Amino acid sequence: MPRPRKCRKVCSLPKISEFSPYGLKKKNSGIVVMTVDEYESVRLIDYQNFTQEECGTYMNIARTTVQQIYNNARNKIAKAIVEGLPLKIEGGDYQLCDGEELYCGCGGCQRHLSCSVNHKN
Repeated sequence: MPRPRKCRKVCSLPKISEFSPYGLKKKNSGIVVMTVDEYESVRLIDYQNFTQEECGTYMNIARTTVQQIYNNARNKIAKAIVEGLPLKIEGGDYQLCDGEELYCGCGGCQRHLSCSVNHKN
């Protein structure tokens, strides 16, 4: 029996959760679905410049798990761009930040509005 999946800590849900290529004609070509935890890994690593290890610490998961999540997310982004498909962010195994930490360090947490980002500026 496989080990149950651990919920990943996510700072906040994306402000915009659906993207479509400009000029996309409605056709049955599909849609790419990215999970919220995949979005969070891209946000932390590519936007906030976290290392995979720092991302894993923040999300409460192992670095190897971060690497898998991040690679899946990048593949989905590439597929959406190359094939001109809509991208939707939803679902996944995640838990929103509860704001209990004194300092989150991610720079996007709505529950830590008083935090300033001192991470790799």
